[in-house]
Parts: sequence; C-alpha cells; structure tokens
Amino acid sequence: MVSPVDSRFVPDASLTREEMESLQREVAATATWTDAFDFDPERVGGDPAQRSLVGDAATAEDSPLSDADAGAEEPPLVAGVDQAFLDDRAVSVVVVSRGEEVVERAHAVTDLEIPYVPGLLAFREGGPILAAFEALSREPDLVVFDGSGRIHYRQAGLATHIGVMLDLPSVGVAKGLLCGTPDDDVDGRPAGWRTPIRADGDVENAEPGTKIGHALQSRQYDSRAIINPLYVSPGHRVCVDTATDLVERLCDGYKLPEPTRLADAYADEVKRGLAE
Repeated sequence: MVSPVDSRFVPDASLTREEMESLQREVAATATWTDAFDFDPERVGGDPAQRSLVGDAATAEDSPLSDADAGAEEPPLVAGVDQAFLDDRAVSVVVVSRGEEVVERAHAVTDLEIPYVPGLLAFREGGPILAAFEALSREPDLVVFDGSGRIHYRQAGLATHIGVMLDLPSVGVAKGLLCGTPDDDVDGRPAGWRTPIRADGDVENAEPGTKIGHALQSRQYDSRAIINPLYVSPGHRVCVDTATDLVERLCDGYKLPEPTRLADAYADEVKRGLAE
C-alpha cells in the first residue's frame, strides 16, 4: 500500500477555487526540484519489445538476471500513471516495471466530484489516483505522470501535487503546453531535440526566465505527419534536466514514455471490462 505522507495536500473537491489554488501554492513551496533519489538514472529504461507482463503477483526475484546484469545494481521500480473515463467515473491505474518487466498493476474506479478546470487537474483526478496507489503492494522509485509537473500556473501540476503527497520522485509528461515559454520554436524538430521552457508572467512565484521544464521531441517519422513534442517537467525530488533525461530514456523510440504507454493501455483494458 502506497499512502500519502502528508494529508494536508489530499485533494478536496469541496474547497473553493481560491482555496484550491492556495493549497497548490503550499504544494509548490513544499516540492523539491533537485535530484533526491537513490537509484542510478542510467538503470532507467529498456527495450519495450522485450518487455513481458507477469501480473500483480509477480516479484522482481521471479525474473532471472542475464549474465550481463549479474552483480549489477537492480533497475529501479518505475511507475506509470494514467486514467480513462467512463460516464462520471475515473478509471485510475498504476503500472510498475523493473527494467523491461512489468511487476505489478493496480487500479481503482471512483466517482468524479468536480469538472475539468485548467490548472486544477489534481483536484479532479488526484483522489482517484491516490486510490490506485493504495492498491499497490510495492513503492515505486520513480513515478511518471500523464500531466504537468512544474510547468503549471502555480508550479504545482498533477505530478508535483501527487509526488509531494506521496513523497516520491516524480516527473510530469504533458502533450500540450499549459504555460511558460519555450526558448525556440518547437515545430518540426528532429527526434532527440529539446529546448527549455521558461517561466513567464503566467507562472507564479518564479523569476521570469527560470527554467521549469523542456519541450522534448521524443520521436519523429519520415513517413508520417509531423509529431508534436512532449512537455516534460519535474514533479518532486527530480531536477529539470534529470526529468527530461529520464523521460528520453523511457521513450526508447516511441513518442510517449513506456510507463505511461503501459498505463494508458491498462486503463483502456479496465474500462473495456467495465463497459462490457
């Protein structure tokens, strides 16, 4: 079971918008945007084509290490978080992998209490996500969210809010730019390209020009229309540059990082089961 370490920040749908925004400022003031984790970043990532699903009961000890890995530091547990929606319910999932192997999946189905409001996503989806974490038996070393971290009006996006509550290293990966300004034009860039996203007048409590994340061109195809970049930012206990380095390793040739790709697929699987 993975539970909040600070109940002050548990999302409460009964708060007014002003109270929610005030709580986000407290979350941002509590967040750490420096590297504060024990795992080796070089051990993050792997070949998705070789990944196998072993289910909720599997353990890392069940999987033999190759000769090359024998004696090496064990890969960290990396969790991907995503959601699907069915009527007025959220299907929240967490998929935990160690290297190329999925070792646990957990989900929760909960009612949605507030509508979507830009900048207040954690108050709509945070409770359901916490319910999925409560169903986990393993504590991840790193969590990757489908949503923003520090790239947020109050520097407290979903990845920051949940990361601070659970006190886990976390990274936010968004498909669109909520706020901030990129150093360079992002259109049509080659795979592997990145540019800083800097705080502007829409970002509270940050000096203008502060680097709060990156636009990362994780993938591009010669035979398809131009793919837009991802917007990566630290949630908690990870610095800006490390957050983007980790996501780039986790994408491994795909547009989206493997943890959230797996979580997206599992959320759709659970949703289909409920619909049937």
